[in-house]
Amino acid sequence: MIPYRHIAIEGPVGVGKTALARKLAEHCQLRLCADPARGNPFLTRFYQNMSHHALATQLYCLRERASAARERCAESEPSACVSDFLFDKDALFARLTLDADELALYESLRPALLPAELPQPDLVVYLQAPTEMLARRIAARGELAFPDGYLKRIDAAYSEFFMQYEAAPVVMVNTERLDFVDKPEDFELLLRCISEAKGQRSYFNVAV
Repeated sequence: MIPYRHIAIEGPVGVGKTALARKLAEHCQLRLCADPARGNPFLTRFYQNMSHHALATQLYCLRERASAARERCAESEPSACVSDFLFDKDALFARLTLDADELALYESLRPALLPAELPQPDLVVYLQAPTEMLARRIAARGELAFPDGYLKRIDAAYSEFFMQYEAAPVVMVNTERLDFVDKPEDFELLLRCISEAKGQRSYFNVAV
């Protein structure tokens, strides 16, 4: 039995957050809370020309995630769930993609939209993979290719973020040799790691 009411799955694009969140929610019979910014209509244009469309893309994400955060805070007893995002990720991407003036505008709007205290999970599962593997997974899904270097910047931003993150315990998972969706034995190993996690940092890595 997983001893948590809210588990957040996080990591860079292409690492398998949503697939694992869906499987974990189904296994634990918990509600799946998907990232409300997933249907961002500006994303295609953003990947084609980041500098022109970064602000619109980020403000859409902020609006959708802020709405979800307020709804969760308004629940008298928040339902147990597995999410495929952290509310904190919004600021991570803003700092990664916006120029100085755009970031200043974003930072001025953020406090007005978000609740005073962001909902935090009881546990974060931070998925990691080499950027070359992320690129292959994204290509296999038929999604747009990212500009050169963008995946590495995302990966570096996530690494830096989780070095400082203290709001909840974090299980860091190297997914390079793991397949939680199609290999039941890998999923069972992860369940055990989550159940036995202690302290602020735990590590799950399968040796060659």
